[in-house]
Amino acid sequence: MPLPPPPIRPDPNRIPTEREVREDLAAAYRLIALFGMTDLVFTHLSARLPGEGHRFLVNPYGMLFEEITASSLVIVDADGEPLQETSWPVNPAGFVIHSAVHRGREDAMCVMHTHTLAGMAVAAQTGGLLPLNQMSIEFDGRVAIHDYEGIAADDNLSERERLVRDLGDRPCMILRQHGTLTVGRTVAEAFYWMYYLEQACRIQLAAQSSGVPLSMPPAPVVRRARDQFGEGPTKGWLPWQALRRKLDREQPDYRA
Repeated sequence: MPLPPPPIRPDPNRIPTEREVREDLAAAYRLIALFGMTDLVFTHLSARLPGEGHRFLVNPYGMLFEEITASSLVIVDADGEPLQETSWPVNPAGFVIHSAVHRGREDAMCVMHTHTLAGMAVAAQTGGLLPLNQMSIEFDGRVAIHDYEGIAADDNLSERERLVRDLGDRPCMILRQHGTLTVGRTVAEAFYWMYYLEQACRIQLAAQSSGVPLSMPPAPVVRRARDQFGEGPTKGWLPWQALRRKLDREQPDYRA
């Protein structure tokens, strides 16, 4: 029999249980794969576990995102070292960026980092993300930029400090010559920002490829439209429930 749909948590401000975090993060991995935003077994999505100390969930190194389940996620410390027995390796070097953001942002319950074609293409442009469309306009003033310093390594503490400084209190970041990153107070919020940041990047590349002059609204209109989107801990909560139901119908084993 198919598993029942997950309970809808009406209050995203409530501290979730470990099981709820595991299911949300496993769902995010499956959705990133479903929407074509993976880089084979590389890049990571991480989530802070409730309770004392620095404990985070991250994917086993070597599994495709489409294979991730709630129980396969590994608990690691702030340095990316496993805090549980696991038959799969964990990539501490891949957790460097996540570790920096989790440590530097108290509200960073979830951190997502991707290497998508559209995201990396915009990360190679000097102008960053342009307000070309209503989806793009929501990101006005909400996307930080971090310049490329080479492959993120666990021995480069100074870059961690600069990355956190560059991110500030914004929910999104473009890492030049690298990719994109989003932060959320819930997995739902981090996924919302990542999904629409990816869409905004795709829109930009499509518009630029037309070869005709680009139209952008005046700054006051951009600011007004951005503010109309609003912010808050419920960001992305409604579509997240719908996406979880979609996975329950099509890939219910993510909750295993």
